[in-house]
Amino acid sequence: MRIVRQYGIPQSPATAMARENLMAKRSRPVAPAPIIKNDRDENDMTTTAARENIGFIGLGLMGHGIAKNIVDKGYPLTFLGRKNRKPAEDLASRGAKEVATSREVAAASDIVFICVTGSREVEAIIRGSAGLKEGLKQGSVVVDCSTSDPTSTVALAAELNALGVDYVDAPLSRTPKEAWEGTLDAMVGAPDAVFARLKPVIETWAGRIVHIGGTGDGHRMKLLNNFISLGYAAIYSEALALAEKVGISPSRFDSVIRNGRMDCGFYQTFMRWTLEGDRDAHKFSIANAFKDLTYLESMAGAAGIANPLGNATKNSFATAFAAGPAEQYVPMLATHIGKLNGVDLMPSKDGKKQTI
Repeated sequence: MRIVRQYGIPQSPATAMARENLMAKRSRPVAPAPIIKNDRDENDMTTTAARENIGFIGLGLMGHGIAKNIVDKGYPLTFLGRKNRKPAEDLASRGAKEVATSREVAAASDIVFICVTGSREVEAIIRGSAGLKEGLKQGSVVVDCSTSDPTSTVALAAELNALGVDYVDAPLSRTPKEAWEGTLDAMVGAPDAVFARLKPVIETWAGRIVHIGGTGDGHRMKLLNNFISLGYAAIYSEALALAEKVGISPSRFDSVIRNGRMDCGFYQTFMRWTLEGDRDAHKFSIANAFKDLTYLESMAGAAGIANPLGNATKNSFATAFAAGPAEQYVPMLATHIGKLNGVDLMPSKDGKKQTI
């Protein structure tokens, strides 16, 4: 088989052709993605979407808040329960209906939202025994709010489109706090008509909605967004370790960066672990960060883009992921990188040394 080389990376003819098609597409002028601010009257339930039945699967850190806002804004909601009973009991108390299988969610719904870890879980929900495919009706829509692999997203869209079902992506940005408040950011990949149908529902839980393009483009943008934020996390962690090694404490480091040009919201939440021992400041797991960087690596390879910074960032998170434990969040990367370099960046809280 003939091998083509791009940026020193061996590529098959199929990959090279895909890259040429992608570059040709990108050479055409593209209008900026519309940014939609949510100024909708919460009491205005006159749209067609307001009369549709909504399904929800994935009541985790983000999903519970999203589902809560959907039902609180007046939409009939059917959800799949989980072992953690608190979210299910809360939603039921608000008037939502719990069912036992994804198939039952699909059968009861016109629009189904999925908010789980990634593509593997999404594929199981759709294709598995008593899965969504067994209950979906023609004309319904499935919306993946997870951070998923765009290749899987496009494949699932083709599979469901053949059944008369639209499949789109609307990954999220921000934290569980904003999910609960209904002020998340959403990056939507969907055909125009489907986006118009979904927009009133998404507005129940998002304060800022960007229609990126077609199906798969929301997930592509989410991976780019996470590449930037997780890249910052890796840089902060290594800089803190080096600073401590040369005699500059985290607090003195922070006194220079905070309120300067390099300050940002992500920096402030990231530093709350190292400075204050606040483990809940940014509840995004290291395991999910590593997963997203693996997806990014795959996307870059398919596009024929050399991605050395992405690989370096992934390697930083791989170290922390391998060290465990499972329930650790992105700001704790600094502690792991410090330990790797013989530096103690484990914070104290209320006079007690923290653990991870």
